[in-house]
Amino acid sequence: MSAKDKPIIQQKSSEKVAKFLEDNGIHKKDFAEMIGVTLSYVYNLIDDAIPFSTRTTTLERIATVMEIEPEEFEEYKIPQEPLLVDETVEFLKDMMKEKNISTVNFLKAFPRKKRLEIVDILRGNIPIPIDYKELSMIAQVLDIDKEDIYTMWEKRMKQVLETNGMNIYSNAALVNAMFDCAKKYIDLG
Repeated sequence: MSAKDKPIIQQKSSEKVAKFLEDNGIHKKDFAEMIGVTLSYVYNLIDDAIPFSTRTTTLERIATVMEIEPEEFEEYKIPQEPLLVDETVEFLKDMMKEKNISTVNFLKAFPRKKRLEIVDILRGNIPIPIDYKELSMIAQVLDIDKEDIYTMWEKRMKQVLETNGMNIYSNAALVNAMFDCAKKYIDLG
């Protein structure tokens, strides 16, 4: 039987993760922090004698860090609720691609305790922060200019105001005054 005739064997999820960690020189402890699990959980993930995780959140986090689709894990069940696609998150992902920064290297630019939150932002589970300094920290890693950071922040703030019951159109004068002050404060005005 030639190599061409051999059946394609799906790589087991545990092998896929173990190979990713090895190929990228990622310590299991770092990976555990990035995906929000314990070190022993990571050892269980890469042990092919133990059934691989079926937790949707964990599989999505692993896929985000590995830069693959969660469907590449046979254990993944597609959630019934649609994921919201945040154009700001898509912009951040595009900037990562443009600057040729892998997700792992992007995550390593942040303090350890912040990495899981960044993974959840990238996978579309939580929105970008409203804290301007936090957003600036994310943008700084990608070398995004102050104008673009401000635009992201203003859009996010408007979302928060609307979500919490403010009609930003009938309160346009107040909203514009707030954002004019914010621009002056961060030296854009």
